[in-house]
Amino acid sequence: MCGQCAHFASVVPDPAQLAVMWPGGAQTSVHPKEVIIPRGGSVLVNCSTSCDQYTLLGLETHLDKKEVANGSNWQMYELSSVQGDTIPYCYSVCHNKQSEATMSLTVYWFPERVELEPLPQWQPVGENLTLRCQVEGGAPRTKLSVMLLQGEKLLSRQPAEGTPVAEVTATVLARRDDHGTNFSCHTELDLRPQGLGLFQNSSVPRQLRTFVLPEVRPHLVTPGIMEVGTQRSVTCSLDGLFPASEAQVHLALEDQRLEPRIKYSKDSLSATALVEMAPRDEGVQQLTCAVTLGNQSQRTRENVTIYSFPAPNLTLSESEVPEGTVVSVECKAHAGAVVTLIGDPAESPFPNAQTMLNATAEDNGRGFVCSAALEVAGHVLHKNKTQKLFVLYGPRLDKENCPGNWTLEEGISQTLRCQASGNPVPKLDCHRKGDGALLPIGELRPVTRGISGTYVCQATSRRGVATREVVVNVIYQQSNLVTIIAVTALILGIAATGGTAAYLYNRQRKIRKYRLQKAQEAAAMRLNTPP
Repeated sequence: MCGQCAHFASVVPDPAQLAVMWPGGAQTSVHPKEVIIPRGGSVLVNCSTSCDQYTLLGLETHLDKKEVANGSNWQMYELSSVQGDTIPYCYSVCHNKQSEATMSLTVYWFPERVELEPLPQWQPVGENLTLRCQVEGGAPRTKLSVMLLQGEKLLSRQPAEGTPVAEVTATVLARRDDHGTNFSCHTELDLRPQGLGLFQNSSVPRQLRTFVLPEVRPHLVTPGIMEVGTQRSVTCSLDGLFPASEAQVHLALEDQRLEPRIKYSKDSLSATALVEMAPRDEGVQQLTCAVTLGNQSQRTRENVTIYSFPAPNLTLSESEVPEGTVVSVECKAHAGAVVTLIGDPAESPFPNAQTMLNATAEDNGRGFVCSAALEVAGHVLHKNKTQKLFVLYGPRLDKENCPGNWTLEEGISQTLRCQASGNPVPKLDCHRKGDGALLPIGELRPVTRGISGTYVCQATSRRGVATREVVVNVIYQQSNLVTIIAVTALILGIAATGGTAAYLYNRQRKIRKYRLQKAQEAAAMRLNTPP
């Protein structure tokens, strides 16, 4: 007997249930009447007759069969390698009369391929997406159903129709929340009524990526003009993206691709790149920013004018000259620009500007400015070049910087100031006539009567010597303390004569003022008296 044959095949059938009556009363029976087996399996089929004097008994089928047992009125066959549904029948001949009994043999097998058709690489939010599941093979089809799932959510259940491949579709509206969701296709072969259970199969899941790219151009921030040899930053931004982190940015100046630094936020991005201008870029160039997400792209283009604008040339015939030397100053622009020489009486813009001057001490350290102007794409640009003139002249001591008469009050802290001018800067010493004492120029200290006297200040450099006399007069009071004590005693002794005390105080103040005035006049007379 076949160990893989259907478990319900019986050796002795029940003639009352399986008989087919033919004229004359003879019956042919088959067992089992219905059977379901896996594809390629085997089954035992029993054919029998109720006729005691039959002349022929057998099984008719296109399948491979083998008689495995028999009896007086029955025969058992093994049907093997069954690949598809079929209807074998048993037959018998009794008294020249033939009778038949048919059976239903059903084959089941699982789908060979369950596949969800590839999803778009990117699906725009708000557009319909059609899911397609293909099921190849599987039987019996009447027991086979196909389901489309989003995650664990059932989208559609349909019977598997069509051979050899059944196709099942469902349409969904893509949403933001669907981004990253898995879709799959499942099959169920339900043979539970036949006592064989529920058989399931699944496709490989496919992940959906949804996106939103707004129908607006990116915002490109760039200077309209750029100078050769400089670096400038350009920024491209776009709002309303989803998912923003998946967007790609392409920034390029003509065919020169830039390397932007991209900053992503929730639904936007900003890309910044540095552009370095080379001489070959001079002229009008096109800057492009393209933002790509999914299979869509938005781009913006802006024209940028690349220019060359060297600083003007400023030339002095000599930058350091002795006093009285004639100096020429020339200001010259490069091609396309005009210049103005600041300080030139004309001060009109020309490609070149020139002036002449006779150098004096007042010109020492004088700055000359050559200002160039260039118009680029409606913008007027300026560049300046500066240069100083240094004039060599001898030492000078004047009354503004070194006063000839100093009247000071003893005890007051004061800085003594006497400054000489000249180029090169002269060395200054002030010595008192008679003892040669040095006047402490530039030091902050209390004034004492010991610095009184007439000083000779001498400024020296390699360009000469300048001399000036300075008279220092220190005013001091000898009897201030005695006077204050006497007045205080008088006030205490004569309390009723307040008017007298006031008189004494005012008289003392007038005396001090008179003495200070006389000292200043005497110092002025000594200064004006020829030595």
